[in-house]
Amino acid sequence: MAKIKSNFKNIFLCLFVISALMSGILGGVNYITKEPIEKTKLVKKEMAIKQVLPAFDTLKEAKIAIETVQENNIFKKAQAADSLIMYDAYKNGQWIGTAIETFTDKGFAGRIKLMVGFLPNGNINKIEVLGHTETPGLGDKMEVGKSTFPEQFLGKNPADYNLSVTKDGGDVDAITAATISSRAYCDAVQTAYNSFIKNGGKINE
Repeated sequence: MAKIKSNFKNIFLCLFVISALMSGILGGVNYITKEPIEKTKLVKKEMAIKQVLPAFDTLKEAKIAIETVQENNIFKKAQAADSLIMYDAYKNGQWIGTAIETFTDKGFAGRIKLMVGFLPNGNINKIEVLGHTETPGLGDKMEVGKSTFPEQFLGKNPADYNLSVTKDGGDVDAITAATISSRAYCDAVQTAYNSFIKNGGKINE
């Protein structure tokens, strides 16, 4: 059997074939796993809505654009991906609260996503964490069940409850050794509340 010449052309073709095969495999894995991942996210979101609101029988959804984002005192237009999503909940035709899918990019390790439930009077019913990449054992204590941090928001109305950590003159006790994560959490809740008030508490009908 003739020995294949080890030249640039053969090496290039070999690497090209390997790259094409790997790309095909990765593409196939992504295609196969994409739908299950999206379904898992949807189920988690639906469970979060049920967790943060009183029992309901009807849900109405709307995307609410954030007009501006402040960064280092410079205002810029928010992107479409920066929209919040509001979910109005009804029981026997009566509005009983609104869940808002909110976020902040001020976390220690990046974006933090929350689901905040408000009652019609503006009080915070409950808050669930949808996603984050904060430090395990520190920033992740924002999650329900990992510390008492989220409990201090329950029943509070941001109209008279300062959503800032005590170090900044607010009413929120920060997670020990995770002040940045705590500030970010407060920021996401404040963003949700601002949209809640701006829209009259619920989606404009």
